[in-house]
Amino acid sequence: MMKDMSGETLILVLLVITALGFDFTNGFHDTGNAMATSIATGALKPKVAVALSATLNLVGAFLSVEVAATITKEVLNIQQTSGDDAGQIVAGLTPTTALLIIFAGLIGGILWNLFTWLFGLPSSSSHALFGGLIGSGIAAIGLSGVNWHGVFAKIIVPALLAPVIACVVAACGTWLVFAITRRIAEGRKEQGFRYGQIASASLVSLAHGTGDAQKTMGVIAMALIVTGHLDASTVSHGLPLWVVASCAAAIAIGTYLGGWRIIRTLGKGLVEISSPQGMAAEASSAAIILTSSAAGMALSTTQVATGSILGSGVGKRGAQVRWAVAGRMAVAWLTTLPAAGLVGAASFYIAHLLGNVAGGIAIFVLLVAASAYMYWRAQQNKIDAGNVNDDWDETTGSIVPADLGTIVPTAVAGESASGTTAGPTARSV
Repeated sequence: MMKDMSGETLILVLLVITALGFDFTNGFHDTGNAMATSIATGALKPKVAVALSATLNLVGAFLSVEVAATITKEVLNIQQTSGDDAGQIVAGLTPTTALLIIFAGLIGGILWNLFTWLFGLPSSSSHALFGGLIGSGIAAIGLSGVNWHGVFAKIIVPALLAPVIACVVAACGTWLVFAITRRIAEGRKEQGFRYGQIASASLVSLAHGTGDAQKTMGVIAMALIVTGHLDASTVSHGLPLWVVASCAAAIAIGTYLGGWRIIRTLGKGLVEISSPQGMAAEASSAAIILTSSAAGMALSTTQVATGSILGSGVGKRGAQVRWAVAGRMAVAWLTTLPAAGLVGAASFYIAHLLGNVAGGIAIFVLLVAASAYMYWRAQQNKIDAGNVNDDWDETTGSIVPADLGTIVPTAVAGESASGTTAGPTARSV
């Protein structure tokens, strides 16, 4: 019994470390959602922008637990959610197996986050997490292991509607802004809206911390519940301080380091954006994200922000929207759930095959190795605060500035902004 308990505790510790690792990747993967347009228009210097965003993500993480409560019960059917047995593990499932399901799901989320970051694709960290959990749940228990009603109502429907609503709201807001300020001199208009951008981008960062940090809190809470360290009935009233504080710190540190590759795509790749457009996009994003967080919906801030930026291009007469880049993003969105699910399922199978503790250690080592490799690949074509605002390469549609002389993977650089296939000069990692 002591041996089993020690093994269970070790897996729990590795799971919490991995969950905080996911939260960290969520931070740098999603920095661009709040700050890409402010950086692109010069409203904020790059490093100032990520520092401000990190601070507000940290604060936002302490403001609510509604989304965390959603995560503990709306994705996986590994615990009873009602009645006298609420919080108890479902029949036929051991605490160790439940931990491995959550552990494997986190690995699916992290690796998809890093893969899309490498290619500069602003995909959804939330959907990567949910996809990983769904995949590992199906691998372990079958289709009954997933709460399909909760997934559909709280994840799928918002995922389909959010970017469309954000695009429409931002387009209307952009049109209105330009209509109201049409008699104001262009230079004065740009300067004034840059100050407005600082406020609106700050609100998006606060909203991001309120929503996204909670997802990791919910995963850790789920692990604590299945191992008997937390009462499920108390989650909606608050989580242990160490859970909230550690998740807040992880997402803030990740945000501060800045996901420069994705910031570049959102700030320079989609639309050549002006300050009025940026403020309209950020205000739209903040309103939608905060509303969804209050309703307990685990919304993708990436999809909202991207839809808003596209809407700001649609709403301005004569603005250039790079639809080829938007198309690649859409492909990433559509493949996030199944791709992360496959990785989550594979991770669970490996852990299950090798046995509880050995399997948990093995998939943790594989995660570290794969993460290190993708980080190394990114350093071969480094994008940072110094070149994030360089002109977009219209020839290849690549995130890598033309003057670096090195290449991005052909999957990303394969099409130019006009939709044509890049020639032999296209760069690849």
